[in-house]
Amino acid sequence: MSTEIPDIPPESATIADGALRGQLEGLAASHGSPLWLRRQKDSAEDAARDAAVLMLFGRGGEARTEAGRSEASRLAELGVADVDIVLLQRAATLRHHPGQVAFPGGGRDPEDQSMAAAALREAEEEAGISPETVEVLGEMDPLYIPVSKFEVTPVVGYWRQPGRVQVMDQRESYSVYRVAIADLVAPANRGTFARPDLKFSTPAFDVGVLKVWGFTAGILDFALDHLGWAGDWDKDAPIAIDF
Repeated sequence: MSTEIPDIPPESATIADGALRGQLEGLAASHGSPLWLRRQKDSAEDAARDAAVLMLFGRGGEARTEAGRSEASRLAELGVADVDIVLLQRAATLRHHPGQVAFPGGGRDPEDQSMAAAALREAEEEAGISPETVEVLGEMDPLYIPVSKFEVTPVVGYWRQPGRVQVMDQRESYSVYRVAIADLVAPANRGTFARPDLKFSTPAFDVGVLKVWGFTAGILDFALDHLGWAGDWDKDAPIAIDF
């Protein structure tokens, strides 16, 4: 099913959210990326398949953790106390990244007109998010994931009409949540996850209902820093994750 990017007139966006949208547009236009995700595809490697994920920010979120609630006043000063982002836990039976927490997204289909269209289609199929409610603000630089041989483009979106999210296909997703930014930036909810078998470590988040690590955590870590929402946190604090 082809998904076209909604043509949303500028005047329809909430004027009061101009600052937030401006910040998110700046994130989309950034050319940086997490240092540990900068590995580029070798010319000798198999051709990477294009994929896209939707980093969908909206308003109306509430912190689930005590640590997140303690961030309310600081984030209120920044005007983002109620901002959230959509995350899902992939089904344990999937071939690539089973059971991991991710943004809605997946491989680009031939009928997808763009990476943004692919991200919107996947978000609708996985989490029930209507493309007509999303304003695409831009695309970040693609990042190569060696394990699955995907070159992934993070698409930044603003959820103009946020609503309920739900698992649409249990073969694809185990759970889906709107996660408050407050829970993600709370220092007590942050740390590092190390996989001894693969000899690497990544930023990690424990937001109560989900534990985020790997590619998604790296993108979130970069985004929160770039947006100026992150506080100081202990990079030596371990977060245990079963996978």
